[in-house]
Amino acid sequence: MSFDYKYKKPKVIAEIGCNHMGDIKIAKELISLAKSAGVGFVKFQKRHNRELLTEEQYNNPHPNPINSYGETYGEHREFLEFDLAQNKDLKDYCDDLGVVFATSVWDVTSAKEMISLEPEFLKVPSACNNNFEMLKILRDKFKGQVQLSIGMTTKQEVEDIVSFFEREGQAKSRLLIYSCTSGYPVPAKEVSLLEIQWLYEKYYNRVSSIGFSGHHIGTSIDIAAFTLGAEWIERHFTKNKAWKGTDHSASLEPIELSTLVSSLNEAYDSLSYKTDEILPIEREQRIKLKNRK
Repeated sequence: MSFDYKYKKPKVIAEIGCNHMGDIKIAKELISLAKSAGVGFVKFQKRHNRELLTEEQYNNPHPNPINSYGETYGEHREFLEFDLAQNKDLKDYCDDLGVVFATSVWDVTSAKEMISLEPEFLKVPSACNNNFEMLKILRDKFKGQVQLSIGMTTKQEVEDIVSFFEREGQAKSRLLIYSCTSGYPVPAKEVSLLEIQWLYEKYYNRVSSIGFSGHHIGTSIDIAAFTLGAEWIERHFTKNKAWKGTDHSASLEPIELSTLVSSLNEAYDSLSYKTDEILPIEREQRIKLKNRK
């Protein structure tokens, strides 16, 4: 980066999403496992399926029937959906554990419902970042941070989104943008990490923060994203990649999430200049190893 950037301690979000398989007990277990892995933020998803889907989409079969929880795609989505009271229960559970609860919102109704819970932040997924009716609700009615992914999004569309928040003076104080490639999973060559540099060059002084939302395999790419300036790292999280559903295969299991958190913290500790030309830890070695004939 060409400007004076000061690294901040990385923030990791465990995206539980729909990996709870419609079971509130599994959802709470995943929250606890994320907490044990050292994560401070968990995120679910909220959809109002009759609003989000067309009648045809709702009534068609799931494109991958082996992962479906219903006869139609709509029934599948309804099976995985938690209502407002259940989300309130999950938020209360997170509050008791000292974990920040949030959701991705996919439509206007879901945005309004989740705003009523007053979470610290809400997320706009890449699939919905062109829903300006929903963005207006989040910009004008929500008081927390708005996080937004830009997978499947042109550079002009990103500019339109940032400008939309800027018109009400909300971008610099409240808008976080995630570099993202929308695929499940994404091969390394298509992650395109250097997009993070482009975001910094274009939006560092215009948005509140820049992050990386990954759908790849493993955790090494996340470390690279952090060194490029991604202050927030978001990864899908599951207990078992073999569970039924479309997101599990691109998710991290508990041991991987724990490794990610510890590796990011080590990277953060290492990203500094030497405080002296010869550090104290080097002095004894210099005496022993450098001053030889």
